[in-house]
Amino acid sequence: MRILYDSRSLSYKDPFGVLTEGQTCTLRILIPKQVEAHSVQLVVEREDESHAAEFSFLWAGSEDEYDVFRCEFRIHGRGLYFYWFRISARHGAFRLFRQGRHTNMEEGERWQLSVIPKSFTVPAAFQSRVMYQIFPDRFAREGAVDLTDKLRPFRLRDDWGGTPEFRPDPRTGEVLCNDFFGGNFRGIESRLPYLHDLGVGIVYLNPICMAFSNHRYDTADYKRPDPMLGTDEDFRALCQSAHRLGMKVILDGVFSHTGANSVYFDRYDVFGNGACSAGPASPYYEWYSFRRFPNQYECWWGFPTLPNVDELKQSYQDFIFGGDDSVLAHWLALGADGFRLDVADELPDEFILRLKQRLRQCKPDALLLGEVWEDASNKIAYGQRRRYFVDGELDSVMNYPWREAIIAFLRRQDDGTALGECVMRIAEHYPPQVLPALMNSLSTHDTARILTVLAGEFDGDREAQARVRLTEAQREQGFALLRQAAFLQFTLPGCPCIYYGDEAGMEGCKDPFNRGCYPWGHEDLRFVDFYRSLAQLKNQTPALQSGSVQVTEAGGGSIVYLRQSPEQTVVCCVNRDGAPHWLPGSRNLLSQNAGREENGFVVGPGGFGCFAL
Repeated sequence: MRILYDSRSLSYKDPFGVLTEGQTCTLRILIPKQVEAHSVQLVVEREDESHAAEFSFLWAGSEDEYDVFRCEFRIHGRGLYFYWFRISARHGAFRLFRQGRHTNMEEGERWQLSVIPKSFTVPAAFQSRVMYQIFPDRFAREGAVDLTDKLRPFRLRDDWGGTPEFRPDPRTGEVLCNDFFGGNFRGIESRLPYLHDLGVGIVYLNPICMAFSNHRYDTADYKRPDPMLGTDEDFRALCQSAHRLGMKVILDGVFSHTGANSVYFDRYDVFGNGACSAGPASPYYEWYSFRRFPNQYECWWGFPTLPNVDELKQSYQDFIFGGDDSVLAHWLALGADGFRLDVADELPDEFILRLKQRLRQCKPDALLLGEVWEDASNKIAYGQRRRYFVDGELDSVMNYPWREAIIAFLRRQDDGTALGECVMRIAEHYPPQVLPALMNSLSTHDTARILTVLAGEFDGDREAQARVRLTEAQREQGFALLRQAAFLQFTLPGCPCIYYGDEAGMEGCKDPFNRGCYPWGHEDLRFVDFYRSLAQLKNQTPALQSGSVQVTEAGGGSIVYLRQSPEQTVVCCVNRDGAPHWLPGSRNLLSQNAGREENGFVVGPGGFGCFAL
């Protein structure tokens, strides 16, 4: 007989998951009577094991062949903790650790426990909304813009839908990323009715500030839109139109580095007062770290076009968010509703926290979301344990762990066991107010398109990847798997984020081939219709908006989970290739390859379904 404790069951730990400061938590542990346990201690340690607290369990009766021990405790200091059990019995003392979901004597991992501020809230308007990510140069163009101040050289292409340029410049050997297709603010605004009909509630724009490159992560002027996109007034009109349709607009905040060709660094002496062109006389000089002036300096991942900034310099913080005319205040005043922080792992915790505080002062219901690729609750970056949640720094994060787990499951690298564990691990580790605001993506500007990923392996150099075009058979296979992936994306907690064009059947290997032009007039309408049905399901099903998640089965080629809210309970299933699954239910909300049977439904191999109980 095993000792019984399951941190994911309210029968053993209440409440589930994360605690707030001072909140009472109740634990129950069941120990076989034959162990003859007479003392049970809960040991709670800080993440660095610098301090431990112990709490005693009391005997609370018996259940069949088990003695039940119960403990109530509170933790008053926010932070990341880990816990385990010390048990004294007739024949000695031993320690109890975690092994997977189960308990294990003497060896294994400790259970994780985060304690967050009581004041930690996430704006309701950003919870469980369908999100849509736009790479501005490639989504839609409308009318003409004034290119007088566009940083040069650049090439404005007239072949909308052509292959993005990826070859090095023959003169410099650099990949300049300076070919543009001319997508702009007015183009995005003209397509808002389409996004509204699709069911979108949040529009996330990749960088829009003035920059040299087409991706615009090399900011040249934080307070000016890129001329090719339009003007401040064009952006204001875009936000106003989105708001009239009930949509929010969030921007990419690129604050760990600037462009070398920028007002602030000015490597090529274009602007006249940058750190590189004017030296110590520049008001921006202290933002940068020169090893040898002017040509050797700290830069992002070794790219000389992206000099790093010192985010803890007071003048930099004042400029980005501190002053009344800060970058933050500028874009919020024009209509932006929040920011996604690029490379959040490379921004100091102090910087993020102060930015968040200022954001809330400027706009109390604005969102701050971070780019984090791993479990954000316990992330270590550059030797530091990050405090995204325990200090209430971020409202939410990009949910790459679920993306990777979904892909592994559908590509038969996992039978569903790891996917189920990943879903519950994130649900347990993240604050409950964060879960509904998770940015759940299957594709982004940093990954290959999900259709291409699911259709097969496409390795090789950029020349080879540029030539990749899926065959009809590959597209059909990819579409079948994409439907299962998107179903998971939309029915798990969070904001399902559609990368522009995924809903139209766009293909593409990694950057820059994942950044093609939206195929207006050439969409695969099967994809559009399917995504619209998923958005409708998400937007009209209470349990999928505010419900908890509990994986009930995972393995053997399938996964089943419950979503429960006060108003409703639904059961969801994806059966990749397992045996037919019988599921209880009174109503079929959306399904494929699922048939009605008495008191329920059967989901066959390759099928999925969401059923109201």
